[in-house]
Amino acid sequence: MKARGFSRTKSLGDVIEELIARLGIKKKLHEQDAFVVWDEAVGERIAKIATPTRMLRGTLIVSVKSGAWRNELSMRKQEIVGRINELLGGEIVKDIKFQ
Repeated sequence: MKARGFSRTKSLGDVIEELIARLGIKKKLHEQDAFVVWDEAVGERIAKIATPTRMLRGTLIVSVKSGAWRNELSMRKQEIVGRINELLGGEIVKDIKFQ
């Protein structure tokens, strides 16, 4: 006996993608990927002194251990944004705020 409403089978991945789209959280999930690629984007040395803490409307907030490093990273902001977005495959991070 065939179950009602299940005329075609979907993979779990397809079901999850549909759920993410219906919930409207796809953009938020992509923004969280910036945390995943941070170390690769900035390198080991910078990753030790600068840690992303949150994402607010496309702006990545990053905690930096010293004022000197905060100034250095501010000058390299566009380079870092570009590298993160390159790794993510799209314009996910629009700006970075170093604190």
